[in-house]
Amino acid sequence: MKYISTRGQAPVLNFEEVLLAGLASDGGLYVPESLPHYSKAEINEWQGLSYADLAFRIIQPFVSDSIPAKDLKSIIDESYAGFRHPAVAPLTQLDHNEWILELYHGPTLAFKDFALQLLGRLLDYILQRRHQHVSILGATSGDTGSAAIEGCRRCENVDIYILHPHNRVSDVQRKQMTTVNGENIHNLAVEGNFDDCQSIVKACFNDQSFLQGKHSLVAVNSINWARIMAQIVYYFYAALAVGGPSKKVSFSVPTGNFGDIFAGYLAKQMGLPIEQLVIATNKNDILHRCISNNDYSKKQLDHTLSPSMDIMVSSNFERLLFDLYDRDGAAVSALLDNFNEGAVSLDDRVWKRARENFDSSAVDDDQTCETIAEIFEATELLIDPHTAIGVRAARQCNRNRSIPMITLSTAHPVKFPEAVLKAGCEQPTLPHHMADLFEREERYKVVPNQVAEVQRAITGSND
Repeated sequence: MKYISTRGQAPVLNFEEVLLAGLASDGGLYVPESLPHYSKAEINEWQGLSYADLAFRIIQPFVSDSIPAKDLKSIIDESYAGFRHPAVAPLTQLDHNEWILELYHGPTLAFKDFALQLLGRLLDYILQRRHQHVSILGATSGDTGSAAIEGCRRCENVDIYILHPHNRVSDVQRKQMTTVNGENIHNLAVEGNFDDCQSIVKACFNDQSFLQGKHSLVAVNSINWARIMAQIVYYFYAALAVGGPSKKVSFSVPTGNFGDIFAGYLAKQMGLPIEQLVIATNKNDILHRCISNNDYSKKQLDHTLSPSMDIMVSSNFERLLFDLYDRDGAAVSALLDNFNEGAVSLDDRVWKRARENFDSSAVDDDQTCETIAEIFEATELLIDPHTAIGVRAARQCNRNRSIPMITLSTAHPVKFPEAVLKAGCEQPTLPHHMADLFEREERYKVVPNQVAEVQRAITGSND
């Protein structure tokens, strides 16, 4: 399989090259030249497969001949062997035809583990084969950082640099990143918000001359195609568990950077019968404004009880735009140039196509807490604020209650005690393997919100 850039000016790459490239050389994001497509009969044959076996079936066509099938199968099996639930991604029923998909049973209690446990092992395999050393650079709004560190810390051929917005992630999220020992692990707290961190990462990828040829950068954010690829799997897994593909299923996805729900969009394009894809946002609602009112403009970023979604520049939305604009890289590039300069809207035909594929809703902090309390009162199940936003949006947007609606539960509630306590629930306790988290020593460096300062911190640690 070959991969092309959303801006149309970068070289066509294979999977191995895309894994190491992250951002395309023209500033775009890589997407497959074409998608595999499966009939209902073919999807039905996957009934009863374990999560790892299903993952191999779905992922292998994207990897193609870059990794031998036997080696890929071993990598996938190892990636999910450490999850703390035998189903890996179990479903819990909230009500008649209403479910949550528990994506927090990995090592760092968040859905990012599904992609980053795999990405770390893929990188290690490729780098060892190439006898190459790289520097991983990523930005996190909370969960990506710890999942990236956990997934990649054992890799012998990488240094890891994770940027997080200073004082804008939860204590648990920060400590999961900053208490991991390792000379190759570097946490940088940027005096800004997540969009600032993400912007710095993109600037570093666009001009890597500051590294003086000593290392190349590899992305672990969802700009890296392998992240999206891994997330496609659990849409198929969940649908099969509730009777798919013989009947349709709907999904509600709490999302800020659009990567998780874009994976659902791809699953639909690959043949999974999906009725609705609901974009669930918090007060930072650029995605909801775009879908509902064709208002794709930046506004002030607010700090909320769901910090992993405190994002105004949704990187992966570019991948959707590329499809909606009939894969016209020049049109996408022009649109995003205008976006950086101010308010923009999509072409009318493009906006209508977006609305055909997605519903959306924005949920504020008060509604988030109300939903946490409602779910606990009705089921004694405690959910995190991002999941609560997904459930609230699902209930607001559901057009056909005879079709199963599945909300992606993206994190364990222990990571967000402030929201849980404000909802009137008792503070959740850390799982046994993390019981001493707040006693562990932290290691991180606070840096100004400037590209040059972050680059200086990276090169200084490599001296």
